[in-house]
Amino acid sequence: MNIVKKMSLSLLAILLLLPILSAPGTGTAEAAASASSSSKTKTVIGVSVATLWKTPGITRKLDAPSLTAPVDMVAWTAAMNTTEKRRWLTGKTETQALYGREVKIVQTKGSWSQVVVTDQSTSKSRYGYPGWLPTVQLKSVPASEWSRTSGKEAVVSAKTSTLYKADGKSKLLDLSFGTRLPVTSEKGQWIEVRTPQHGIARLRAEDVKIAVVGKAETQPTGAQLVETGKMFLGLPYLWAGTSAYGFDCSGFTGAVYSYYGILLPRDASEQALAGKAVTKADLQPGDLMFFAHNNGKGKVHHVAMYIGDGKMMHSPKAGKTVEIIPISAAGYANEFAGARRYLNE
Repeated sequence: MNIVKKMSLSLLAILLLLPILSAPGTGTAEAAASASSSSKTKTVIGVSVATLWKTPGITRKLDAPSLTAPVDMVAWTAAMNTTEKRRWLTGKTETQALYGREVKIVQTKGSWSQVVVTDQSTSKSRYGYPGWLPTVQLKSVPASEWSRTSGKEAVVSAKTSTLYKADGKSKLLDLSFGTRLPVTSEKGQWIEVRTPQHGIARLRAEDVKIAVVGKAETQPTGAQLVETGKMFLGLPYLWAGTSAYGFDCSGFTGAVYSYYGILLPRDASEQALAGKAVTKADLQPGDLMFFAHNNGKGKVHHVAMYIGDGKMMHSPKAGKTVEIIPISAAGYANEFAGARRYLNE
């Protein structure tokens, strides 16, 4: 075989390998997420609250309850019983995703998978918020049963609600506020829902509200947003938290709005770009206030909800809890960077 033929065959081999080299698991998050979007199955979170990490393998021994399936959020958060233990998470965890939420797998390494959370918008990826979690916390479901385009869904309105087997007696797991599951039937004091791995299960009707999928939910009033947020007063701050077991600042505001079907960007710096700008003098309950470094002129690093009467409610930082303080409080008044409104007037 002459050298020209050898070079031609080598070039052909390289061209044939290119699609494989760019397949999910070796390419970018964009390519991998896009490739999985047309599948007959969907990947969803199979634990009550999944914590997404910046990279695999950086967890501590005390984080074990958050890495299993099922998780034990009560034990995990209780183990972080000092400010230092909670502050350690800063920059190491990315976000959280609730039971049944759809994700797209980007790649898998060992027992971990990198995913994007599809309902958490971010400039980091057009497919959703990225992070790593133990693969055991993921479940595959038929796309036809998890379409999110029709039917009804139960939205947990209590801080937490127990999911029971179909008999209504055997406990499966506890779900966080804001968890959404497809409704299969409504039976008096029980709402039957479809789950990722337990078939049909039950939630107490008093713990949920029913939303029609694909139909805009009734817009809340500012007062309703405030009252919903007040449910979590005293809840310890949790970096990357989006559940009733602990929120970060934007996780708190995002969860309150999401309960009413209004999806905000995941991070405070991007929530500050959504909605409509309002002046400090025109603040109304439910509006969000943003705070930035360099006396309000730098990068936005914090968000709070205005509740009226010159006060705001927020989840401030490790070592603190969801609280209400004056908007004139030291450390905040000088860093005010603007406010946004997300409700139609």
